[in-house]
Amino acid sequence: MSDLLDDLLADLKSEGDQLWTTVSGLDDDGWRTPTPAPGWDVATQVAHLLWTDEVAVLAATDKAAWDDVVIAAMEDPEGFVDAGAREIARLTPTALLARWGGAREDLARTLREYPSRERMPWFGPPMSPASMATARFMETWAHAHDVYDALDVSFEPTDRIRHVAHLGVRTRNFAFVTNDLEPPAEEFRVELTAPSGEQWTWGPEDAAQRVTGPAHGFCLLVTQRVHRSDAGLTAEGADADTWLDIAQCFAGPSGEGRAPR
Repeated sequence: MSDLLDDLLADLKSEGDQLWTTVSGLDDDGWRTPTPAPGWDVATQVAHLLWTDEVAVLAATDKAAWDDVVIAAMEDPEGFVDAGAREIARLTPTALLARWGGAREDLARTLREYPSRERMPWFGPPMSPASMATARFMETWAHAHDVYDALDVSFEPTDRIRHVAHLGVRTRNFAFVTNDLEPPAEEFRVELTAPSGEQWTWGPEDAAQRVTGPAHGFCLLVTQRVHRSDAGLTAEGADADTWLDIAQCFAGPSGEGRAPR
């Protein structure tokens, strides 16, 4: 296992543990608290993470079961993810947490054991173990943020969000294609200030198209957890400006985003 994957899995565990601590003490009403995602309560958010962790393990270990998931996705491309989450969310909180705990452990073990040079199938392009761990971190962080918003729980962001920021930069062209736009030919310069104050940069220093601002705001934007006007970001250049309107680092169709605060 590479040092990169080891670091990713450690950060994924920390992010999941933080959410676990938040929800483990909730009563039944707490689990049914509506979150900013329309139609999703706290239980649905956790159930979605559980469902995706389990499906990722199937993708890596059980071709027949994975093929069944793909067929279900083809039959209901807009609703199969929500259906899976809502079905699991019917479990009692105790059963939901126990199953999620097992899924988290199974996923980490599976990614550690998967050949690092091979790619596992997924709903988009096939993914390496490190890429899957990055994607699972992004989703865990984003859905946890919905839960924290719903419960009015405040958590200081950490530099672990660099995984989300990196994914957000890497998926720039995907965001353009998803919105039926031609991806820009040139690289952008992205300069973000980490929660620790460290500067994170991507792209050439002399790029004409630039995005600057807080890394936390950028991560919230590319996961569509805040409106652009609340992210604190600055764009220089028409293409960079367009990107901030459409940015998304998750697979699937573009969502409706969030309204300005």
